[in-house]
Amino acid sequence: MITNRSKIAIIGAGFVGAAAAYALAMKKLVSEIVLIDANAPKAEGEAMDIAHGLSFMGEMYIHSGGYEQVRDCDIIIVTAGANRKPGETRMELAQKNAVIAKDITKNVMKYYNTGVILVVANPLDVITYVIQKESGLPTGRVFGTGTALDTARFRYLLSEVVGVDVRNIHASIAGEHGETQFPLWSSVRIAGMTLDDYCKEAKIQIDKSQIEQEVKSAGSEVIKRKGATYYAIASVIAKASEVVLKDQRSVLNVSSLMEGRFDLYDVCLSMPSIVGRSGVENIIVSELSDDEREKLNASAEAIKKVIHNLL
Repeated sequence: MITNRSKIAIIGAGFVGAAAAYALAMKKLVSEIVLIDANAPKAEGEAMDIAHGLSFMGEMYIHSGGYEQVRDCDIIIVTAGANRKPGETRMELAQKNAVIAKDITKNVMKYYNTGVILVVANPLDVITYVIQKESGLPTGRVFGTGTALDTARFRYLLSEVVGVDVRNIHASIAGEHGETQFPLWSSVRIAGMTLDDYCKEAKIQIDKSQIEQEVKSAGSEVIKRKGATYYAIASVIAKASEVVLKDQRSVLNVSSLMEGRFDLYDVCLSMPSIVGRSGVENIIVSELSDDEREKLNASAEAIKKVIHNLL
């Protein structure tokens, strides 16, 4: 019998929402998962499909419902929005998805009484900003998956090049979840060594610009081949949910509202952040190289430009 009552609502039962629900069910993280979608039969079908496998996963209550179901949720996950088409940038989605995000937020806040809001819809940083502002919740209570997936791709590509278990590579992608993202090369560590020192010791040469480009284009490459990305982001959602539910205070590269960190204000973007039960609890202020600081400012300006055009 489940004694730890925990509940997650997923708004949007498309590829990402359904994959996230399945990943959460497989990890047995919560006692209740509810799928909410404008297409109610789709949400019901996805919930039924996952629930039919519960005998192999464990006791959970997985169902569909309306916005009233966000009440008493530990986490409200927002995946709903128009899909990104091949060749379309995340920022080009901003106009239509901001309208959807405002409507979702209005409906969520009618019933909201607790929990964090985890944003997944693109363009991620813009939609996170919209929901943070529209909800009126404390800063950090709303945060987006940000560059957590880009960071995972970065670590994976580095592991392939240097031949080291990805779990022993510490590296981050910062800024926008999109075209202006950039690696924090100065803070990459492999078994405690800087990347340059490790490569020198192991007599390895790497092409940093090629890796950077591969990380940036990874999502587009997947979309080109299969039409959408959803498995990897579902893993990110499951991990972020676990961190919140268990109050792990883990460091994740997620997007949240900047209120003076790195002299940035009124914009959402990703930096290594401590995440716990109440969402983003602190943004880690590490020393950036001059080039990284320049790229961070450029990324912030690119996101702000889109935000200002919407408001």
